[in-house]
Amino acid sequence: MAHIDAGKTTTTERMLYYSGYTRALGDVDDGDTVTDFMAQERERGITIQSAAVTFDWKQHRINLIDTPGHVDFTLEVERALRVLDGAVAVFDASAGVEAQTLTVWRQADKHQVPRVCFLNKMDKPGASLEYSIESIKEKLKANPILLQIPIGSGKNFTGVVDLVTKERIMWHPGSSWHDSGHDFNTKALGSSDDPELLHHASEARGALIEQVADLDDEFAGLLLEEFSEDFDAIPPGRLQEAVRRITLAQKAVPILCGSALRNKGVQPLLDAITAYLPAPNERHHDLVRWYKDDLCALAFKVLHDKQRGPLVFVRIYSGSMKPQSSVYNLNRNGTERMSRLLLPFADQHVELQSLTAGNIAVTVGLKQTVTGDTIVSSKASAVAAARRAQEESEGKMNPGREASELVLAGVEVPEPVFFCTIEPPSMAKQAGEVLEITVNKSEDISLRSFSSCLKSTD
Repeated sequence: MAHIDAGKTTTTERMLYYSGYTRALGDVDDGDTVTDFMAQERERGITIQSAAVTFDWKQHRINLIDTPGHVDFTLEVERALRVLDGAVAVFDASAGVEAQTLTVWRQADKHQVPRVCFLNKMDKPGASLEYSIESIKEKLKANPILLQIPIGSGKNFTGVVDLVTKERIMWHPGSSWHDSGHDFNTKALGSSDDPELLHHASEARGALIEQVADLDDEFAGLLLEEFSEDFDAIPPGRLQEAVRRITLAQKAVPILCGSALRNKGVQPLLDAITAYLPAPNERHHDLVRWYKDDLCALAFKVLHDKQRGPLVFVRIYSGSMKPQSSVYNLNRNGTERMSRLLLPFADQHVELQSLTAGNIAVTVGLKQTVTGDTIVSSKASAVAAARRAQEESEGKMNPGREASELVLAGVEVPEPVFFCTIEPPSMAKQAGEVLEITVNKSEDISLRSFSSCLKSTD
């Protein structure tokens, strides 16, 4: 999530490349990125609709959604943050916090999503680590904890110092393989390094340890009991555990830096995502625990495909989904049959035989399901969950619960500022119903762009 042109799609593209999902680096300006696949997105060089991609990084499965930055498409950010466990806030290091950064940050606050901040574009002449951190403190009222400091600035930006592990990570220019950012050198800081860099790193790590100790009592106790004579001797693993705890508690946000376009700093960002952002079982969804191992999922987006009909994107919170099975829609009070189960890779989908909790899936065959609906395995499982909830809440203010009340919170849709109805020019071209379109925010949108969008997405 980020302001316009902070580098979300470019960062996503690098993540897919380094994880092995793609074999070549895509570029927004060239119009060949994975997540910006609509013709309108490639023409304009902007993200219009959020796209989900699934990939693996060091024995971790990451479900990533690349969201738009324009306020016109704020609903896409809203529904993504509703179903995801963590977020990466991308900043232009030369601009700091911008207008739309405030909007997406407030949306993340509303859904209580833990965040990691990535100061992108450190290779720009005006990039400033200090200014960016100060703007995060002042404008977002957040508590940033710096985990990396840049080596060099502007065009001379060549790497970062990891303050947790006390290592220097350098990317080397040269051959095409080096230019891709695959090859980088990780080396422990030592006396042979630049004295100024060593001094800066030592001061920054001391400030990090002090900040973490103020926010985490367990870490503070460890320092006083075992490392009171030399705070700097604290093992990197114990410091990382403490940073993870305060990130999940949303007491602070880790800060990393790099340049996605220049292929620097993305691999450490992926490591930080798996190290500091929550796994699905670490997010406390009170309602979900009553379903235990039964299916409980939220439909957060519906697309229409010419061949397959409605494609319903769901986040699975508990249990598992299988194709050719019946599911029960709590909001609609009806049973539907799911014909196929797909794993999303932007505009491509891979068919699966089952998918477990924590994943994002695309279902085919759910014709009555709309955005915000709660999907469970059967009405009986919903009744059983309601019984568990009732047993747990006995003696409290609301002892009785109906099965229909055990629905997940849906997606809040902003009020539309524009509304129109498009009718076919003749009965021969009528598909069977009149199509209505609402636009949540728009600066220069026209019926022509509507019609081209309709033509491309049917």
